[in-house]
Amino acid sequence: MAGRDITEGRRTRSIAVDVGVVASTAIWQNTDISYDVAIGGMPFIYAINDERQYVRQTAPFRKEQFDNQTEPGEQSLTGWWIRSQSSFHDGTGIKFYDPALIPGDSTYQFADSKGINIWTEGQATLLRNTTATHYTTGDLQTSGRPFQAVRSIKWSNTDGVLVWDEYDVDKIAADGTLTHFVDYNAGTDYPVYAICDDGVNTYWITRILDSGVPKTVMYKKALTADSSTSPTEMWKDSSIIVDRAVMEYVKERIVIAINNKVFEIAVNATSLPTAVYTHPDQDIYYTSVTASGPAIYVSGYSGIQSSIIKFTLNTSGVMPTLTTAITAAEMPVGEKIYKIYYYLGYMLIGTSKGLRVSVVSDQDGSINYGPLLIENGQPCYDFAARDKFVWCATGVDGEPGVIRVNLGNEIDTLVFAYANDLYVAGPEGYVTTGCAFAGETDQLVFATNAITRGSVTYKQLTDNVATLTTASAHNLEVGDIIWVGQVDATFDGEYTVTDVPSDTTVSYAKTAANVALTAVSPAGIIREAGTINIEAESELITTGYLTTGFIRYNTLEPKNFKRLLGRGEFEFGSITLETVDKDGTEYDVITYDSSVEPVEVTTSSPAGAQEYIAYKFILYRDGTDNTKGPIFQGYQAKATIATPRQRVIQFPVFCYDIETDRYNAQVGYEGRSLDRILQLEDIEEEGDVVTWQDLTTGESRQVVIEQISFTRATPPDKRFSGYGGVITMLIRTV
Repeated sequence: MAGRDITEGRRTRSIAVDVGVVASTAIWQNTDISYDVAIGGMPFIYAINDERQYVRQTAPFRKEQFDNQTEPGEQSLTGWWIRSQSSFHDGTGIKFYDPALIPGDSTYQFADSKGINIWTEGQATLLRNTTATHYTTGDLQTSGRPFQAVRSIKWSNTDGVLVWDEYDVDKIAADGTLTHFVDYNAGTDYPVYAICDDGVNTYWITRILDSGVPKTVMYKKALTADSSTSPTEMWKDSSIIVDRAVMEYVKERIVIAINNKVFEIAVNATSLPTAVYTHPDQDIYYTSVTASGPAIYVSGYSGIQSSIIKFTLNTSGVMPTLTTAITAAEMPVGEKIYKIYYYLGYMLIGTSKGLRVSVVSDQDGSINYGPLLIENGQPCYDFAARDKFVWCATGVDGEPGVIRVNLGNEIDTLVFAYANDLYVAGPEGYVTTGCAFAGETDQLVFATNAITRGSVTYKQLTDNVATLTTASAHNLEVGDIIWVGQVDATFDGEYTVTDVPSDTTVSYAKTAANVALTAVSPAGIIREAGTINIEAESELITTGYLTTGFIRYNTLEPKNFKRLLGRGEFEFGSITLETVDKDGTEYDVITYDSSVEPVEVTTSSPAGAQEYIAYKFILYRDGTDNTKGPIFQGYQAKATIATPRQRVIQFPVFCYDIETDRYNAQVGYEGRSLDRILQLEDIEEEGDVVTWQDLTTGESRQVVIEQISFTRATPPDKRFSGYGGVITMLIRTV
């Protein structure tokens, strides 16, 4: 006799009731039949006995793997996830330290540092300290360009720098000794508009009134001279009145840009020659001059447009007279060029946005520049170079200082390793305007601008303390060095703030008897002085830090960061290890010094599982010998995966055409067993997530079916009949 069709079910109930509704979201609710377990809405009766056991265990969560990372031991077979770093010489610039995702071979990068020398492979140490040896009084020009410039010079047997500061030019030796070189008076003289030297003489451009006629004048003076030596007048000319200028000694000549004209001038010139190029825009600001093998370059900007023009020398070595500019490079709109500097086949371009590095063709001098390498909120105004390194006057984390670039380590195309370098702690609001090495030494010198704080309206003297009534005295504090100018000869000069300033008055230490209550007309100015900072010969900075990129093991899964070990030599000074969470909160872990060995420690903060954290290492100078400090050589961190563990559950169930529950309630029809097996196999094949219910305990979990095994067997007793057997199910929770 033919069996019933699968869609018919029994005469008294539908197939949905007999077989169960199978779906990823379906659940089963017992009614007249007491089932033990259900999966995907399909109910079964357990077939558990001593031979067919219910087994429940943790799913394997580790896989066998081998170590193929750049850093040995990064893949652990013992349960720990390890991340280590044994050098930092690829510089700053990463957010996450996932070596597999860092371009090229730059696996020695980190996130941030300050006061740390990372350029010796395999170690990080404290940088040398700096000392403020002289104060600057010039603020930035109205164009945004600095007045201050610092040049490496050597006179007689003295190594030092030539410092231009608006109206003054000084020589400062490597030991800080100051020699006045050019002293012009603010309010009566014109400033120095541009200056350069050829290693023997210094040349500068200023303006004079010659019998009431304004003229541009060029002077020169031997570097061995001082302010008591009168300069030699090379030429003066009334055909062009300098308003802005830039000059440089290149290829045995001086190239000067005055206003919108470019001149080529010999070091022994006695008159102003014809301009080799005149820019059609009267408002062009020329900013810098440099030279490569085949060409001389001049940078400038007009409004928000900025470019570099080049002059390729003719066969006689002379700059040709140009009627139109040969443009070597143009910046994106809004990015102004302030400094160009040629070194080791590259041109460094300092802009209002930061620093770019360009390749210069040795055939025609063409320029191909790269992306912005450094962007830290301050323009890049100047460069200094030694060996494979270039230092950039662009500030350090909002404070005066320089950033060092390694031209010998190209991370990506025209992207080089860089890191923060020397800086002055504390003063904010200043701009780093220039940098140079003190003669032939390795001591770097960098300058900052003064900051205009107000205008003087009255002056008076009480008990040898001078008080100026100003338009504004905000942001000044007791002890600040300020400069007062354009008042009169008896009052102009540098002062120290003696009392807490009010909104309208500032008091200064001043020993003088001739300062009466006097109105000042026109109003003078008050500027908070900038500084000339010289790198120490051997003294180290008191403290510095290095922060790693966030460590996440190249996965977004949460981890338990539990162990940390620092390596190095800590006989002198100390090092503190910290963890840093995703919000930047820092947690102290341990401090190593001569009494505490570098041991592996537990990191309990931040508490709980984290997607990623970073590590910060703070180095401190030795308390006895200020020339010594710790040597940090690397770290190793350990974590475990924090993903919730999965369970593997194996259990047997009966699958017969006719079945009877524990209360003798019967269910089924001919062919029911095969229907259920086929539906289970469909679920298994699709790999869908379904609901598993243990109806005997009330437990319910989302699972996937890993394996179904059906064993056909004779019904065990009269409670079961027809085709069927035992299904062994292997499921995994998700």
